[in-house]
Amino acid sequence: MNWLLVIAGAAVGAPLRHLTDRAVQRRHDTVFPWGTFAVNVAGCLILGVLAGGVSYGAASHSVQLLVGTGLCGALTTYSTFSYETMRLAESGAKFFAAANVVASVVAGLGAILVGLTVAEALWA
Repeated sequence: MNWLLVIAGAAVGAPLRHLTDRAVQRRHDTVFPWGTFAVNVAGCLILGVLAGGVSYGAASHSVQLLVGTGLCGALTTYSTFSYETMRLAESGAKFFAAANVVASVVAGLGAILVGLTVAEALWA
């Protein structure tokens, strides 16, 4: 039964990732991978809220599987982040490659902290 929750979450997360990535990237005429950046930061925010919800007893194991593993697992993408960063570096856009790494890590951690804070405000 648990695997069905993961599949259901992924069935929503994967198309959401693709559609969000394309919509964001279409709005920005730059080599910086804003679409991947946006889905990864959004996934971190969702995981922060979920982690807080779990710690305050507001989210069950089933919700963790559905939202955390399924939805966020398919929504976020470390492989595309890595590929796009290497592509930027190889094409000579080393500043954008470094900015992608730094901004993704800082924004991702910040989004997790915001998510935890939101969870605390909602359920503590």
